[in-house]
Amino acid sequence: MGSHTVRRARTAAAPAETEDVRTVMDAIRRIVRLLRVSARASEGLVGISGAQLFVLQQLAEAGACSINELAERTFTHQSSVSVVVSRLMERGFVSRRPSEVDARRAEVSLTSEGRELLRTAPPMAQARLISGLRKLEPAQRAALAEGLATLVRELGLDAEAAPLFFEDEAPSRRRQGKRHDEET
Repeated sequence: MGSHTVRRARTAAAPAETEDVRTVMDAIRRIVRLLRVSARASEGLVGISGAQLFVLQQLAEAGACSINELAERTFTHQSSVSVVVSRLMERGFVSRRPSEVDARRAEVSLTSEGRELLRTAPPMAQARLISGLRKLEPAQRAALAEGLATLVRELGLDAEAAPLFFEDEAPSRRRQGKRHDEET
C-alpha cells in the first residue's frame, strides 16, 4: 500500500523573512551560549550554579535586602529568588534574619563564606545581559520586550514560570552528595 505520511506543501519564505528568522535564531543561540558557558564556569570554579552566583553578586552590590528587593535586582519573580536563596542558605553563603529597622521584614545578607566565595568567582553573564538591555534605546527595548512576549505566547510558554537561568537544571553539589550518601 503506500505511505500514510502526509506531505505538507512547502511555502517559500520571502528572503527578508528568512534573513530575519536567521538573525533572530543566531542572536538567541549566541545569548543562550553566553549564559550556558557562564553558568558552567560558575559551577566549575566555585561549585554553585550560575543563578546562585548571580544572586550572591547582586546581594554583594545591594547589601542586606529583602527577597522582593533581590527579585527586583535580578529581574526575576520573588518565588524563584526565594528558592535560590534557600539553596544558598543551605550552603552557608547567605543568612536571613529580621531587619534591624522593621522586625516584620526579613533581610538576606552575605555570610563571611559567601564573601569569600565571591573573591574567586567569575563575573556572570546575566549582569552583561542586563547591562546590554539597559543600553538599548527605550523604543528598541520596548519593541524587543513586545516581540519576545508575543513569541513566548505563540510557543505556549506564557503560563510557565521563568526561573533564573539554568537553576532548575543544576542541582547543588551538596544535594547530589546527600543523594549519594542516602544510597550507600
